[in-house]
Amino acid sequence: MTFASISSDLLQTVRIAEPMLHDIGNADATFRPAPNKWSKKEILAHLIDSASNNHQRFVRAASRGSLEFPGYDQEKLIALQNPNGASWELVIELWSAYNRYLAHVLQQLRESSAQVQCSIGGRPPVTLLWLAGDYVEHLKHHLNQVLGNKFQTGWSLAASM
Repeated sequence: MTFASISSDLLQTVRIAEPMLHDIGNADATFRPAPNKWSKKEILAHLIDSASNNHQRFVRAASRGSLEFPGYDQEKLIALQNPNGASWELVIELWSAYNRYLAHVLQQLRESSAQVQCSIGGRPPVTLLWLAGDYVEHLKHHLNQVLGNKFQTGWSLAASM
């Protein structure tokens, strides 16, 4: 696995998912299947938060040679942002554009940064390459929740550590 292959996988995933997301109506995107379950909009907003956090992680780790970064309270962030009050089209556009840009950023990372150590939220360190691959796996996991298992997941995390 390389940054280039992760970038390619991310870009391909966005290209496949975006038209499928547009096929979901606003009412369906806003519906919460249970009081403690996120709507499709909330899941996609969580993926925007993930893109934002990981963007900073990728560039800071590559520029500094290591990274200690805080975790984040995903439930609180989603509640604060209220994505169900936004248009579905806006949420899709932001998610899509941000991930296309992240694919570009990943293409720019030098392979010499692959083994940079990253510690997030006090967890044991992982490599920047692992973090990038895990980001795409996390994205696919949540897209599968929204779109119904369209994306294969399960790359070998151990192979990149």
